[in-house]
Amino acid sequence: MSVNTVQKMIAWIEDNIQDNPTLTEMSRFVGYSEYYCSSKFREYTGVTFKEYVLKRKLALASCELLETNFRVIDIAMNYGFSSNESFTRAFVREYGCSPSRFRALKPNVKYYERKQTIIDPN
Repeated sequence: MSVNTVQKMIAWIEDNIQDNPTLTEMSRFVGYSEYYCSSKFREYTGVTFKEYVLKRKLALASCELLETNFRVIDIAMNYGFSSNESFTRAFVREYGCSPSRFRALKPNVKYYERKQTIIDPN
């Protein structure tokens, strides 16, 4: 699998981030098996598909918390979380505070950004 294919995977994830992208859908998009895509995605990016999607959803949601007045539950639903509680649990693990507290504090944090640099496994 080429670096270009992994970059296509990342672009596809970013384009579909609010639609709960799955490994199955992504593997169909690039034309490789789920196992192969999963293995190569991690090899080239340093994170699993699932971890990448979650971290990007949380980063985008955190930006919305700071830049909009949308309700926390609406932001959670917008990024595919099944409930406010599941969003809050994931958010606290990533940022160390609840989404509401994050919005109130407006901390200066480094967000998990879209992967631009791909690790060459060779």
